[in-house]
Amino acid sequence: MSLRTAQRASLVDQVIDQLKEQITSGSWPMNGKIPTETVLAEQLGVGRNTVREAVRALTHAGLLECRQGDGTYVRATSELSGAMLRRLKQAEQLEILEVRRALEVESARLAAARRTDDDIKRIEAALAERERAWELEDPDFFVEADLAFHMAVAHATHNLVLIDLYEDFSAALRASITAAGTSFNKSYIPHDAIARAIAAGDAAAAERAGHACMEHILIALTESS
Repeated sequence: MSLRTAQRASLVDQVIDQLKEQITSGSWPMNGKIPTETVLAEQLGVGRNTVREAVRALTHAGLLECRQGDGTYVRATSELSGAMLRRLKQAEQLEILEVRRALEVESARLAAARRTDDDIKRIEAALAERERAWELEDPDFFVEADLAFHMAVAHATHNLVLIDLYEDFSAALRASITAAGTSFNKSYIPHDAIARAIAAGDAAAAERAGHACMEHILIALTESS
């Protein structure tokens, strides 16, 4: 996706809209560095001050993060995930996991009732990737694989509001999980029971499996605190 030369009316708002489009479309990936002010000003046909003001607005909204002496990075894909990211920075791990439990247990229940054959394939592929990430003992890979599994379950609900909410929550949750760290000395918490229940179309079993997984995580957190 290419940037367009901005018109003269409401320049800052136009630049904000175009920069946001780069973020939401994935042209600028999560945690990736965006082009410099000079490059953006040239592409958009505006002054650097206009670009700086637009970047500042998106930073305030939580979509971008300016790192002194390094550059500006994408931190969230929407204002909601940006707001969640700011809120989660101030939250306790237990509070975050309690909200995550509510989302993931309901996602598992609805997914079992509504999943398609394609959904089952995506969930099983995500489960295999999650297990591979654990075996490789790669914390960053495991965080991404774990969230990808739960995102596949959320998509299987076919509830667009829940999907959007979990995507926004995941963007903020990723930073929280990474900050907390993943210990490979702890017991692995398998998710295959969730996948099996969803594939079988057993909503009650999927709900129980999702709840059991989150309870294991909550217990581990309590014991380590």
